Amino acid sequence: MKLWVDDERLPPEGWWWAKTSTRAIAWLYYPGVTEVSLDHDLGGEDTTRPVVLYMCEHGVWPAVVRCHSQNPVGRHWVESMVERYHP
Repeated sequence: MKLWVDDERLPPEGWWWAKTSTRAIAWLYYPGVTEVSLDHDLGGEDTTRPVVLYMCEHGVWPAVVRCHSQNPVGRHWVESMVERYHP
C-alpha cells in the first residue's frame, strides 16, 4: 500500500489518502505500507511532524519515504529526519 499524506493535493492513482497526521499514523499500523509521500503542512496547526516522529519512535518505516512539500523549512525538517533515522 502507498500512503499519500496531504490535506489539499489529490493523491496519485492507487494511493491511499490521509489528510491528517492522526489518520496517517493510524494507517501506519496496517502491515503492507511500502511507500509514503508526505506534505509538511496539513492545515491549521497540523503537520506531518507527528507522523515522522511516530515512525522514528516506533521503528515503523515504509521502504520508501518521500516529501512533496512546497514549504522549504518543513521539507528540510522532514528530509533531515528521514535521512537520519530511516534504516
